[in-house]
Amino acid sequence: MAADLWEIDRLDLTGYLKRLGVPAREPSRDALDELHEAHVRAFTFDNVDVLLEQHPGVGLDAVQAKFAGRGRGGYCFEHSTIVAAALERLGYDVRRHLARVGDPAAGTQQGRSHMVVEVVLDGQRLLCDPGFGMSLLRPIPLADGAESDQDGWPYRVVSTSDGLWGLQRYREAGWELAHTTDEYEVKPIDVVMAHHYTSTFPGIHFRTGLMVGKHLPGRHVMVTHQTVTVRRPGEPTEHRPLRDGELTEWLRVLEVPLAVDEEAQLLERAAALG
Repeated sequence: MAADLWEIDRLDLTGYLKRLGVPAREPSRDALDELHEAHVRAFTFDNVDVLLEQHPGVGLDAVQAKFAGRGRGGYCFEHSTIVAAALERLGYDVRRHLARVGDPAAGTQQGRSHMVVEVVLDGQRLLCDPGFGMSLLRPIPLADGAESDQDGWPYRVVSTSDGLWGLQRYREAGWELAHTTDEYEVKPIDVVMAHHYTSTFPGIHFRTGLMVGKHLPGRHVMVTHQTVTVRRPGEPTEHRPLRDGELTEWLRVLEVPLAVDEEAQLLERAAALG
């Protein structure tokens, strides 16, 4: 039933794994970690297609054509859709969840506009989060107080008083809440509706600013239409204005495979955002 619901049989698993550069392996924690990290290092987190008004949607066919076919990235609904399908095809017990980004205590929490993937492996629940702005490199146990050192970046999971799962990350000011995940069943229409909101609602941040981020060796880089943010484990965050003409350079460094006309349109759109 789940396979029909999410149409995972339509995934070109061979093509996806080839794009990641990893083999098909029997389910194990090592194999799961390998695939998750390979995915977040291969693909950018970005909203390029939203800004270009050409988003193909979050159906599996469209997502795999974009990721496995073109080597392009996207945002959470796309990342989690293809990762969940691949893991199911490889034999993992997979569940999909929606989450709220931000901290309600700070007044920054949003609607259920983020998607994550849960894997149950050897009786342990694991949170996979391949499509956040600065994604987890590897899954973290979905258990209260679970901590994970992600190559020098500390993360932990906490259980909230209302039965949600909070993912926290450690920054210069201490622990901060990235998002909270609920336990409600998710169906494809839920993902379609959430994507429609995040890609079309007037004033939504995906439509008002550029975001292109990626894990690079020893650092994570996030580029917007105005700024560059570079994080390195154990070092102060570098955050500075984007210099004139620099966006083109970062599109090369982050390996964003855009057609000539797409890049020209993106540079024009980014300049217009101010």
